Amino acid sequence: MADLDPRVTPARPDLASAKLRGKVKAARFADGVAQEVIAGIAPLRKDPAHDAPLLTEALRGERVTVYESDEEGWAWGQLARDGYVGYLPAAALLAPGAAPTHKVAALRTFVFPGPSIKLPPMDALPLGAEIAVTGAQDTFTVTDTGGYLPSRHLVPLDATEPDFVAVAERFAGVPYLWGGKTSLGLDCSGLVQVALQAAGVTCPRDSDMQEKALGKPSSLAGLQRGDLVFWKGHVAIALGRNSMIHANAHHMAVAVEPAADAIGRIAASGSQVTSVRRLK
Repeated sequence: MADLDPRVTPARPDLASAKLRGKVKAARFADGVAQEVIAGIAPLRKDPAHDAPLLTEALRGERVTVYESDEEGWAWGQLARDGYVGYLPAAALLAPGAAPTHKVAALRTFVFPGPSIKLPPMDALPLGAEIAVTGAQDTFTVTDTGGYLPSRHLVPLDATEPDFVAVAERFAGVPYLWGGKTSLGLDCSGLVQVALQAAGVTCPRDSDMQEKALGKPSSLAGLQRGDLVFWKGHVAIALGRNSMIHANAHHMAVAVEPAADAIGRIAASGSQVTSVRRLK
């Protein structure tokens, strides 16, 4: 198992995915059960505890393969979208319903119990959350679970944003949150992943994974809009030759700043740029 990344490998000493039989050692193996995220946002944690580190977040409509559910209300499984493994609140999951047909295109939208903005919202869905649409009423779209969402905040599931950098810029000022990937808070790689996924680009979760998987080598000297600049444990998106946007703990927010300032500040803390990757 030494060559398997534990972040995306559903294996523990006591339990592993049946697909890993012969590849890892475990006391038992399981096929897993398909589940769907029914909450707007579901935290995926390192351990089955509410104060355990947040690894990432799963969004409404995302599929999960659950290998174990315990009596404390935790489900251990693997996200279908990026393969991340961890513990989710079991209450945020249900057996899959109708296949999603649309996704949220606004940074955040509300789900109402009826076709009126004056009703108290039942939930809030972030950019990228997926729903199954069954109808429409006035300016609202109706979901298979009876929720009403503003139709202008939704697009068909196969719709893509033309410019992932513009998507990232919409998050400017959002608080920094380790493991986050919504407008309530997100981290550097979460910003990159959410923006690229909105543009229809498959993207791993963490910055080291992104550095290995995305684009082709480029350089700081020829920095262009959309280039990804990587450090050990960090990533930023170039807005052009002289500026970049990134979620970072220095500003504790998604910030736009001169590239030279960011590179110099991070270098002063002991970290140099490891690569620049160009997606096109």
